[in-house]
Amino acid sequence: MKRTSALLAAFALAAAIPFGALAASHTNQAGAMGDMKMNGDMKSSDAAALSSGEVKKVDKDAGKITIKHGPLANLDMPGMTMVFRVKDPAMLEQVKSGDKIKFVADKVNGALTVTTLQADK
Repeated sequence: MKRTSALLAAFALAAAIPFGALAASHTNQAGAMGDMKMNGDMKSSDAAALSSGEVKKVDKDAGKITIKHGPLANLDMPGMTMVFRVKDPAMLEQVKSGDKIKFVADKVNGALTVTTLQADK
């Protein structure tokens, strides 16, 4: 009986070591990432930098803008050309087709929306 208990204790200890090492590794990786938030929780104000793009079309009536853009890190999206809503329709008065811009896009009420827009100088 003592031998069985000793074997079970040794097995439990041996099994716990790899899991403990895994947990420590996970903790170190999480710590290295600091206060980074997951995409679903990220707000436009948390975006590390503005994304670059070129205005392809402005649709003032629909409140939309078509942008050929580079990667959007906060949305985990590669570069492409796509249509966005704008947070404020007045943003569309500042740009025209062909303009180079810097912008932040985020999901707002489920729609990809430009929340910050400025001319790229």
